[in-house]
Amino acid sequence: MAWQSTILRTASASGVGIHGGEQVALRLRPAPPGTGVVFVRTDLGIAIPARAENARDLAYATTLRLRGAEARTVEHLLAAVSGTGVTNLFVDLSGAEVPILDGSALPFVEMVRRAGVEEQRVSLPEMRVRRVVRVGDDERWIELRPGDDLAVDYQVSYDSPAVGRQRFTGAITPQLFASAIAPARTFGFLEEVAALRERGLGLGGSLENCIVVDQGRVLSGALRFPDEFVRHKVLDLIGDLALLEYPLRAHVVAHKAGHALHVAAVSELLANPEAWELVEPDRIAPLSVRPYTGEVETEAALAG
Repeated sequence: MAWQSTILRTASASGVGIHGGEQVALRLRPAPPGTGVVFVRTDLGIAIPARAENARDLAYATTLRLRGAEARTVEHLLAAVSGTGVTNLFVDLSGAEVPILDGSALPFVEMVRRAGVEEQRVSLPEMRVRRVVRVGDDERWIELRPGDDLAVDYQVSYDSPAVGRQRFTGAITPQLFASAIAPARTFGFLEEVAALRERGLGLGGSLENCIVVDQGRVLSGALRFPDEFVRHKVLDLIGDLALLEYPLRAHVVAHKAGHALHVAAVSELLANPEAWELVEPDRIAPLSVRPYTGEVETEAALAG
Protein backbone atom coordinates (compact mmCIF):
# COMPACT_ATOMS: atom_id res chain seq x y z
CA MET A 1 0.00 0.00 0.00
CA ALA A 2 1.17 3.54 -0.73
CA TRP A 3 0.63 6.36 1.72
CA GLN A 4 0.01 10.04 1.38
CA SER A 5 3.09 12.05 2.27
CA THR A 6 4.38 15.53 2.96
CA ILE A 7 7.73 17.14 3.74
CA LEU A 8 9.23 17.08 7.23
CA ARG A 9 10.33 20.72 7.39
CA THR A 10 10.09 23.90 5.36
CA ALA A 11 12.42 24.63 2.44
CA SER A 12 12.93 27.95 0.67
CA ALA A 13 14.36 29.32 -2.56
CA SER A 14 14.18 32.51 -4.56
CA GLY A 15 14.82 33.53 -8.13
CA VAL A 16 13.47 35.16 -11.23
CA GLY A 17 10.31 34.10 -13.04
CA ILE A 18 11.16 33.14 -16.60
CA HIS A 19 8.17 34.91 -18.12
CA GLY A 20 7.44 37.83 -15.79
CA GLY A 21 11.10 38.53 -15.08
CA GLU A 22 10.43 39.45 -11.43
CA GLN A 23 12.20 38.16 -8.33
CA VAL A 24 10.00 35.76 -6.35
CA ALA A 25 10.50 34.02 -3.00
CA LEU A 26 9.20 30.47 -2.70
CA ARG A 27 8.70 28.36 0.41
CA LEU A 28 7.56 24.75 0.69
CA ARG A 29 5.63 23.84 3.86
CA PRO A 30 4.22 20.56 5.22
CA ALA A 31 0.49 20.01 4.74
CA PRO A 32 -1.96 17.57 6.40
CA PRO A 33 -3.42 14.50 4.66
CA GLY A 34 -5.98 15.25 1.98
CA THR A 35 -4.62 18.72 1.23
CA GLY A 36 -3.03 18.05 -2.14
CA VAL A 37 -0.67 20.68 -3.51
CA VAL A 38 -1.83 24.23 -2.78
CA PHE A 39 -0.11 27.40 -3.99
CA VAL A 40 -0.49 30.28 -1.54
CA ARG A 41 -0.05 33.82 -2.81
CA THR A 42 1.31 35.31 0.40
CA ASP A 43 1.14 38.82 -1.09
CA LEU A 44 -2.60 38.42 -1.74
CA GLY A 45 -3.70 35.97 0.94
CA ILE A 46 -5.25 33.64 -1.65
CA ALA A 47 -4.75 29.86 -1.88
CA ILE A 48 -4.91 28.14 -5.29
CA PRO A 49 -5.20 24.33 -5.33
CA ALA A 50 -3.25 22.59 -8.10
CA ARG A 51 -6.26 21.17 -9.90
CA ALA A 52 -7.15 20.96 -13.57
CA GLU A 53 -10.19 23.18 -13.05
CA ASN A 54 -7.85 26.04 -12.09
CA ALA A 55 -5.51 25.71 -15.09
CA ARG A 56 -5.39 28.66 -17.48
CA ASP A 57 -3.10 30.33 -20.07
CA LEU A 58 -1.39 27.17 -21.27
CA ALA A 59 0.85 28.65 -23.97
CA TYR A 60 4.54 28.22 -23.01
CA ALA A 61 3.71 27.37 -19.36
CA THR A 62 0.95 26.20 -17.04
CA THR A 63 -0.83 28.86 -15.00
CA LEU A 64 -3.26 28.31 -12.13
CA ARG A 65 -5.84 31.01 -11.47
CA LEU A 66 -8.47 31.42 -8.76
CA ARG A 67 -10.33 34.48 -7.47
CA GLY A 68 -8.19 36.78 -9.60
CA ALA A 69 -4.89 35.39 -8.25
CA GLU A 70 -2.38 33.49 -10.36
CA ALA A 71 0.43 31.02 -9.86
CA ARG A 72 2.36 30.91 -13.13
CA THR A 73 4.84 28.39 -14.52
CA VAL A 74 3.97 25.74 -11.94
CA GLU A 75 4.82 22.69 -14.05
CA HIS A 76 8.47 22.13 -13.02
CA LEU A 77 7.66 22.30 -9.32
CA LEU A 78 4.60 20.07 -9.75
CA ALA A 79 6.71 17.55 -11.65
CA ALA A 80 9.28 17.50 -8.84
CA VAL A 81 6.62 17.08 -6.17
CA SER A 82 4.85 14.33 -8.10
CA GLY A 83 8.10 12.68 -9.12
CA THR A 84 9.34 12.46 -5.52
CA GLY A 85 6.03 11.09 -4.27
CA VAL A 86 4.94 14.07 -2.16
CA THR A 87 1.15 14.39 -2.18
CA ASN A 88 0.39 17.15 0.34
CA LEU A 89 2.21 20.48 0.26
CA PHE A 90 1.75 24.21 0.71
CA VAL A 91 3.74 26.31 -1.75
CA ASP A 92 4.09 29.92 -0.61
CA LEU A 93 4.80 32.46 -3.37
CA SER A 94 5.60 36.13 -2.82
CA GLY A 95 4.58 36.91 -6.40
CA ALA A 96 2.78 35.53 -9.41
CA GLU A 97 5.34 33.09 -10.79
CA VAL A 98 7.36 30.12 -9.57
CA PRO A 99 11.07 30.96 -9.99
CA ILE A 100 12.66 29.17 -12.92
CA LEU A 101 15.97 28.47 -11.10
CA ASP A 102 18.12 26.48 -13.57
CA GLY A 103 15.23 25.73 -15.95
CA SER A 104 14.74 22.14 -14.83
CA ALA A 105 12.97 20.38 -11.96
CA LEU A 106 16.21 19.28 -10.32
CA PRO A 107 16.51 22.22 -7.86
CA PHE A 108 12.98 21.48 -6.64
CA VAL A 109 13.80 17.78 -6.22
CA GLU A 110 16.81 18.82 -4.14
CA MET A 111 14.60 21.10 -2.03
CA VAL A 112 12.29 18.18 -1.27
CA ARG A 113 15.25 15.98 -0.40
CA ARG A 114 16.63 18.60 1.99
CA ALA A 115 13.23 18.98 3.61
CA GLY A 116 12.75 15.23 3.98
CA VAL A 117 9.60 13.25 3.18
CA GLU A 118 7.21 11.91 5.81
CA GLU A 119 4.63 9.19 5.23
CA GLN A 120 1.28 10.20 6.73
CA ARG A 121 -0.20 6.68 7.06
CA VAL A 122 -3.30 7.63 5.10
CA SER A 123 -3.95 5.50 2.03
CA LEU A 124 -3.36 7.02 -1.41
CA PRO A 125 -5.33 5.42 -4.24
CA GLU A 126 -4.15 5.61 -7.83
CA MET A 127 -6.17 6.49 -10.92
CA ARG A 128 -6.14 3.64 -13.44
CA VAL A 129 -7.21 4.34 -17.01
CA ARG A 130 -9.76 1.79 -18.26
CA ARG A 131 -10.23 2.94 -21.85
CA VAL A 132 -8.36 5.16 -24.29
CA VAL A 133 -8.83 8.91 -23.93
CA ARG A 134 -7.50 11.01 -26.84
CA VAL A 135 -7.30 14.75 -27.49
CA GLY A 136 -5.74 16.71 -30.35
CA ASP A 137 -5.70 16.35 -34.12
CA ASP A 138 -3.77 14.34 -36.70
CA GLU A 139 -0.59 16.40 -36.20
CA ARG A 140 -0.48 17.04 -32.44
CA TRP A 141 -2.16 14.69 -30.03
CA ILE A 142 -1.99 12.79 -26.78
CA GLU A 143 -3.58 9.52 -25.71
CA LEU A 144 -4.06 8.04 -22.26
CA ARG A 145 -4.20 4.27 -22.67
CA PRO A 146 -4.79 1.53 -20.10
CA GLY A 147 -1.61 0.44 -18.34
CA ASP A 148 -0.42 -1.19 -15.14
CA ASP A 149 1.94 1.67 -14.26
CA LEU A 150 2.81 5.14 -15.51
CA ALA A 151 4.70 4.78 -18.77
CA VAL A 152 5.39 7.49 -21.33
CA ASP A 153 6.04 7.42 -25.08
CA TYR A 154 6.71 11.00 -26.17
CA GLN A 155 7.83 12.24 -29.59
CA VAL A 156 8.86 15.73 -30.64
CA SER A 157 9.88 17.10 -34.02
CA TYR A 158 11.42 20.50 -34.72
CA ASP A 159 12.86 22.02 -37.88
CA SER A 160 16.08 22.96 -36.12
CA PRO A 161 18.79 20.32 -36.72
CA ALA A 162 19.94 20.95 -33.14
CA VAL A 163 16.73 19.24 -32.00
CA GLY A 164 15.20 17.36 -34.93
CA ARG A 165 13.14 14.31 -34.04
CA GLN A 166 13.48 12.87 -30.56
CA ARG A 167 11.58 10.13 -28.75
CA PHE A 168 11.48 9.06 -25.13
CA THR A 169 9.90 5.81 -23.94
CA GLY A 170 9.96 4.34 -20.48
CA ALA A 171 8.17 3.57 -17.23
CA ILE A 172 8.41 6.35 -14.66
CA THR A 173 9.50 5.77 -11.06
CA PRO A 174 10.21 8.39 -8.39
CA GLN A 175 13.83 7.36 -8.05
CA LEU A 176 14.65 7.56 -11.73
CA PHE A 177 12.50 10.60 -12.38
CA ALA A 178 14.95 12.47 -10.18
CA SER A 179 18.00 11.38 -12.17
CA ALA A 180 16.73 10.91 -15.73
CA ILE A 181 13.94 13.46 -16.20
CA ALA A 182 14.20 16.18 -13.55
CA PRO A 183 17.57 17.56 -14.79
CA ALA A 184 16.24 18.25 -18.33
CA ARG A 185 16.00 22.01 -18.85
CA THR A 186 13.43 24.14 -20.60
CA PHE A 187 14.36 25.32 -24.08
CA GLY A 188 13.53 28.00 -26.60
CA PHE A 189 14.50 29.30 -30.02
CA LEU A 190 16.37 32.56 -30.49
CA GLU A 191 14.18 33.65 -33.41
CA GLU A 192 11.10 33.56 -31.15
CA VAL A 193 12.52 35.71 -28.34
CA ALA A 194 11.46 39.12 -29.69
CA ALA A 195 7.88 37.99 -30.34
CA LEU A 196 7.64 36.41 -26.89
CA ARG A 197 8.85 39.55 -25.16
CA GLU A 198 6.35 41.67 -27.06
CA ARG A 199 3.69 39.46 -25.42
CA GLY A 200 5.27 39.91 -21.98
CA LEU A 201 6.77 36.41 -21.98
CA GLY A 202 10.33 35.22 -21.57
CA LEU A 203 11.38 38.40 -19.76
CA GLY A 204 13.45 36.43 -17.23
CA GLY A 205 14.94 33.96 -19.68
CA SER A 206 18.72 33.68 -20.02
CA LEU A 207 21.44 31.24 -21.03
CA GLU A 208 21.65 30.28 -17.34
CA ASN A 209 18.06 29.05 -17.07
CA CYS A 210 17.13 27.96 -20.59
CA ILE A 211 18.61 25.99 -23.46
CA VAL A 212 18.68 28.52 -26.30
CA VAL A 213 18.75 27.19 -29.86
CA ASP A 214 19.85 29.35 -32.80
CA GLN A 215 19.19 27.49 -36.04
CA GLY A 216 21.50 24.48 -35.82
CA ARG A 217 23.41 25.54 -32.71
CA VAL A 218 22.85 25.31 -28.97
CA LEU A 219 24.05 28.61 -27.48
CA SER A 220 23.86 27.69 -23.80
CA GLY A 221 26.64 25.14 -23.50
CA ALA A 222 26.67 21.35 -23.51
CA LEU A 223 23.43 19.43 -23.18
CA ARG A 224 22.88 17.29 -20.10
CA PHE A 225 21.48 14.51 -22.31
CA PRO A 226 21.60 14.08 -26.11
CA ASP A 227 17.78 13.94 -26.00
CA GLU A 228 17.34 16.64 -23.36
CA PHE A 229 14.61 18.37 -25.37
CA VAL A 230 12.16 15.47 -25.34
CA ARG A 231 13.06 14.64 -21.74
CA HIS A 232 12.00 18.15 -20.78
CA LYS A 233 8.68 17.62 -22.56
CA VAL A 234 8.21 14.50 -20.43
CA LEU A 235 9.02 16.61 -17.36
CA ASP A 236 6.32 19.10 -18.38
CA LEU A 237 3.88 16.25 -18.95
CA ILE A 238 4.48 14.81 -15.47
CA GLY A 239 3.91 18.25 -13.96
CA ASP A 240 0.66 18.71 -15.85
CA LEU A 241 -0.55 15.20 -14.97
CA ALA A 242 -0.18 16.20 -11.32
CA LEU A 243 -3.34 18.27 -11.81
CA LEU A 244 -5.25 14.97 -11.64
CA GLU A 245 -4.55 14.91 -7.86
CA TYR A 246 -4.03 11.11 -7.96
CA PRO A 247 -1.01 9.16 -9.21
CA LEU A 248 -1.83 7.91 -12.70
CA ARG A 249 -1.66 4.36 -14.01
CA ALA A 250 -1.66 4.72 -17.77
CA HIS A 251 0.42 4.40 -20.89
CA VAL A 252 0.67 8.01 -22.08
CA VAL A 253 1.50 8.46 -25.76
CA ALA A 254 2.15 12.02 -26.97
CA HIS A 255 3.08 13.38 -30.38
CA LYS A 256 4.22 17.00 -30.68
CA ALA A 257 2.09 17.90 -27.66
CA GLY A 258 2.48 20.64 -25.06
CA HIS A 259 0.86 22.15 -21.99
CA ALA A 260 -2.50 22.81 -23.67
CA LEU A 261 -2.85 19.21 -24.83
CA HIS A 262 -1.50 17.79 -21.57
CA VAL A 263 -4.14 19.65 -19.57
CA ALA A 264 -6.84 18.93 -22.16
CA ALA A 265 -6.13 15.21 -21.72
CA VAL A 266 -6.37 15.55 -17.94
CA SER A 267 -9.67 17.43 -18.24
CA GLU A 268 -11.06 14.93 -20.74
CA LEU A 269 -10.20 12.03 -18.46
CA LEU A 270 -11.84 13.69 -15.46
CA ALA A 271 -14.93 14.48 -17.55
CA ASN A 272 -15.40 10.77 -18.35
CA PRO A 273 -15.52 8.84 -15.04
CA GLU A 274 -16.27 5.60 -16.87
CA ALA A 275 -12.78 5.84 -18.41
CA TRP A 276 -10.97 5.41 -15.09
CA GLU A 277 -11.18 3.87 -11.62
CA LEU A 278 -9.41 4.37 -8.30
CA VAL A 279 -7.33 1.39 -7.16
CA GLU A 280 -4.90 0.52 -4.40
CA PRO A 281 -1.36 0.87 -5.76
CA ASP A 282 1.50 -1.56 -6.14
CA ARG A 283 5.05 -0.92 -7.27
CA ILE A 284 6.15 -0.25 -10.82
CA ALA A 285 9.06 -1.21 -13.08
CA PRO A 286 12.33 0.73 -13.33
CA LEU A 287 13.15 3.19 -16.08
CA SER A 288 15.78 1.91 -18.54
CA VAL A 289 17.45 5.17 -19.60
CA ARG A 290 20.78 6.79 -18.78
CA PRO A 291 20.49 8.80 -15.53
CA TYR A 292 21.96 12.27 -15.09
CA THR A 293 24.83 12.12 -12.61
CA GLY A 294 25.22 15.84 -11.99
CA GLU A 295 28.02 16.18 -14.55
CA VAL A 296 27.54 17.56 -18.05
CA GLU A 297 27.49 14.62 -20.44
CA THR A 298 29.39 15.07 -23.71
CA GLU A 299 28.90 13.11 -26.90
CA ALA A 300 32.37 11.58 -26.41
CA ALA A 301 31.53 10.40 -22.91
CA LEU A 302 28.24 8.92 -24.08
CA ALA A 303 29.93 7.17 -26.99
CA GLY A 304 32.54 5.68 -24.63
